[in-house]
Amino acid sequence: MLIIGIDPGISGAICFFENGEVLDVIDMPTMADGKKNKRQVNGRQIYNEISSRIKNYSLTNIRVVVEQVSAMPGQGVTSMFNFGQSFGAIKGICAAMQLPIFFVRPAKWKKYFDLIKSQKDASRTKAIEIFPKISTILSKKKDSNKADAILIASFFDNTKESA
Repeated sequence: MLIIGIDPGISGAICFFENGEVLDVIDMPTMADGKKNKRQVNGRQIYNEISSRIKNYSLTNIRVVVEQVSAMPGQGVTSMFNFGQSFGAIKGICAAMQLPIFFVRPAKWKKYFDLIKSQKDASRTKAIEIFPKISTILSKKKDSNKADAILIASFFDNTKESA
């Protein structure tokens, strides 16, 4: 079964995971928008990235697992709106592709990997510990979102749990 783990948002990532192995992990595709060139998720590219990797799979053998996000205290209205817009785009793309989509709360997958109340970078360390072969693609601090996507997919693979 192919599991597509998604850490949504502008600086998120998408992981393609099968049989306990990371097949690929990419940064969330983005594009510049408007006069100020603010970044937003690139829905067309998300579609293309997923489509190119699922063509050899039956829809019954694919699961998309997205981190269930919500508003965070102290986050600005504009940034929360943009974050919600990215989350909605991902849901819409998966629905249009008829992919089964599951949601997992951050607390659930982080508890499973003992990452509650840890630094953001701890997920990168944990992913490298579990999947040492991919340490080179998680070599930078900014790769913590890739690590999150990997751990989200791995959590679902290990537990088949969502929400």
